[in-house]
Amino acid sequence: MNWKISIYHFIKDVMLYISAFVPMYFLILIKLFIELSSNNLKFNALFIIYLASLLLFIVLGILGLIINTIFSNDITKQILILNKKNITDKHFLGYFSLFVLFALQLNLSLVSSYILFLFILFFIGIVYLNNSLFYINPLLNILGYNFYDIIYCEENNDKKIEAKFFYKGELKENCYYQVIFKNQHFSFIKKNN
Repeated sequence: MNWKISIYHFIKDVMLYISAFVPMYFLILIKLFIELSSNNLKFNALFIIYLASLLLFIVLGILGLIINTIFSNDITKQILILNKKNITDKHFLGYFSLFVLFALQLNLSLVSSYILFLFILFFIGIVYLNNSLFYINPLLNILGYNFYDIIYCEENNDKKIEAKFFYKGELKENCYYQVIFKNQHFSFIKKNN
């Protein structure tokens, strides 16, 4: 049974990784249709492969985000926020600009570009998953989530703990919140109590 849980968490992590690139997939999808409409690209097998891949990645990414946030069965705890610092800008702008530049330079008419696109996603995915870089997810920022470095204590415990959390909106200090704990790099504050 333990291996089933490990596979389930691995799939959730991969889908969360895929979600980080959903804005890039949309940019490439827009570029695909612009190139087709301006006759710079032909409606052929490569076009269909790009289209199907991008739509699949978009669906998997959105599902991954929904599964990891709304339908997560990870540990939920009540915490008291003692100190918070919004650090969204430190992580998202560099990552976002990276895939905007990648999407602009991608030559959609070459099979080699498509294969290179898949390899780049694969290699970044290895680094992303091995280092638990789940907090680098521009889609969450686009959806209104902020990334916080906080100091908190759990309910009925005075031990101060440092962590990083996502929250939609502005966190308040000295208030209690419920948190979905995925790991030390990716947790969601669900709501204020």
